Amino acid sequence: MGAYLVRRLLLVIPTLFGIIAINFAVVQFAPGGPVEQMIAELKGKGGNATERMSGGGAEVVHGPVTSEGTAYRGRRGLDPALVADIRKLFGFDKPPLTRFWLMLKGYLSFDFGRSFFRDKPVLTLVLQKMPVSISLGLWSTLLVYLISIPLGVMKAVRDGSRFDLISSLFVLIGYAVPGFLFAVLLVVLFAGGSYVQWFPLRGLVSEGAQDWSWPARIIDYLWHMVLPITSLVVGGFATLTILTKNCFLEEIRKQYVVTARAKGAGEQRILYRHVFRNAMLLIVAGFPSAFIGILFTSALLVEIIFSLDGLGLLGFESAIRRDYPVMFGTLYIFTLLGLLMQIAGDMLYTVVDPRIDFESRR
Repeated sequence: MGAYLVRRLLLVIPTLFGIIAINFAVVQFAPGGPVEQMIAELKGKGGNATERMSGGGAEVVHGPVTSEGTAYRGRRGLDPALVADIRKLFGFDKPPLTRFWLMLKGYLSFDFGRSFFRDKPVLTLVLQKMPVSISLGLWSTLLVYLISIPLGVMKAVRDGSRFDLISSLFVLIGYAVPGFLFAVLLVVLFAGGSYVQWFPLRGLVSEGAQDWSWPARIIDYLWHMVLPITSLVVGGFATLTILTKNCFLEEIRKQYVVTARAKGAGEQRILYRHVFRNAMLLIVAGFPSAFIGILFTSALLVEIIFSLDGLGLLGFESAIRRDYPVMFGTLYIFTLLGLLMQIAGDMLYTVVDPRIDFESRR
């Protein structure tokens, strides 16, 4: 197992490099980069915008046109020297390969640079947004598993019964309704949209909660999480429930179960001593990837609807603004975490079923 783990960790390096390189190459052909966006903003200022470069950011100062040739005049266009300064500010005065290698050099030490438009280090932005996304991803993943696994087992044991048919209706509704659409419904019903306002709509905590006692702060945090977590769970439990049911049905119909019944073993012993480990192999091992999926992909629209400033919203805004340091920094972090979680999933296979040995595979 040790040699297999080392090989998988070494494969992370070329995989990560390939993903970053491909996305960097694609971005070079995308129109409307940060330079173009800054020029468009300056043109929108009319004849009273003067661009002043300072540190790692750009500051627009309103006032009369200076004599240094750094002012924008609406009728005459931007001064070429100003455009060159903007390109230098964003690092676009260097060739693409040079920018790529400088970016990779910084990534080796987890230096992701500064945001073009927020004027903050990328790592600081990620750490600021991480608590929101971790809260959504962790709680929703745990609840999805706690609901889906028992429900899937019951549906498999009672396959074809009235319970199976009725629960399949709710599973079908959960599968068909997107999580963000259910989030809108929850807002309308329970967050002051049109009916009652039982739950708060914005943020993870209430204003002034930092001055409250710890029990009150915990209750306030959980109260804020009810609606967004519910929308994510409803949108995510259906697939896992069906997967659990199918896995258990497949195992229940195998020969070793028939043999155990012939020997007089009880149904509970057969189900939880023999079937459970084999059926849960795929489900439990998929927990890391499921957590990563909910953490970084499923919560974007939910964050927007409930005004939660998390990683999903950060990545979306960065893509719209062409904030390349944030785009590539978050891509690097997400990809690295995803690859490591895949390795953790493989390790879980051996925990759930010790008979699995990756070293014996050719």
